[in-house]
Amino acid sequence: MGASASAPTPPQPLAAVSDTSSQSTASPPPGCPMHQKKMEDKMGASSSAPTPPQPSAAVTDTSQSTASPPPGCPMHQKKMEGCPVQKVVPQNAESQSCSGPAHQERAYEYVQCPMRAGNEDIDPSNMMPPPNQSPAPDQPFSLSLAREESTIPRAQSDKNWVYPSEQMFWNAMLRKGWKWKEEDVDQKDMTNIIKIHNQNNEQAWSEILKWEALHAKECPCGPTLIRFGGKAKEYSPRARIRSWMGYELPFDRHDWIVDRCGQEVRYVIDYYDGGEVNQNYQFSILDVRPAFDSMTAVWDRMKVAWWRWTF
Repeated sequence: MGASASAPTPPQPLAAVSDTSSQSTASPPPGCPMHQKKMEDKMGASSSAPTPPQPSAAVTDTSQSTASPPPGCPMHQKKMEGCPVQKVVPQNAESQSCSGPAHQERAYEYVQCPMRAGNEDIDPSNMMPPPNQSPAPDQPFSLSLAREESTIPRAQSDKNWVYPSEQMFWNAMLRKGWKWKEEDVDQKDMTNIIKIHNQNNEQAWSEILKWEALHAKECPCGPTLIRFGGKAKEYSPRARIRSWMGYELPFDRHDWIVDRCGQEVRYVIDYYDGGEVNQNYQFSILDVRPAFDSMTAVWDRMKVAWWRWTF
């Protein structure tokens, strides 16, 4: 009994973790052949197959920090509101920033939209290419770049149409094939040409407003100009009939498309030479009337013709 009480109990095998740790850490004596073989095996394994890299804790933490919370989480909404990078830009932002004719947008800001710069396509709103304020290569004198705002409201905008500058008008004439000669025009003449051009357009719009007064009840807000285009070589039927009667042909013709509170109305404008330029830079005689595109236009012209004959 004493011997059994004093003698220690033989060690029992421990759990798998204890066996693994004890076996992995214990090494045989250095002089043992098994020890040498084990060392050779370690050397061969280390030289032939590299140890695969273990994932770094820093990398794991970074990937977890960049993860976004679910969309419904309040923290996610706060992050979207506070971070300018996370703001959602509408897909039509380009069309909003470049909306309207390039010719008119440059009137208020002398910076072209980046998506329109260098684009020589014809603008359908005024049948003109993008504005060109650069002097021509052989231009004999400098011209003003200032532009004057008209009284003509632009459709789908809170701004008015803006007239071209002297430099833009010069470039437009060159584009149409005109060649400058010393006896043609000088710097002062270009200033007068711009004033005459602007006055003609103001006069045309004033005549259109007289016709649109017939529809003041259905369009109390008044008309706006959508687009226009020149048709100098396309004489209207009325101009041709007048020429058969012995009158001169107009030197220019424009077609203006007007927005009458959602309805597009086309006006034909014939420009006739009226002689000397008066002090208001007005010399043209304008024949403005709605085109025969609808029964409403036919009825308007019949009423006005009757009033002219009876009053």
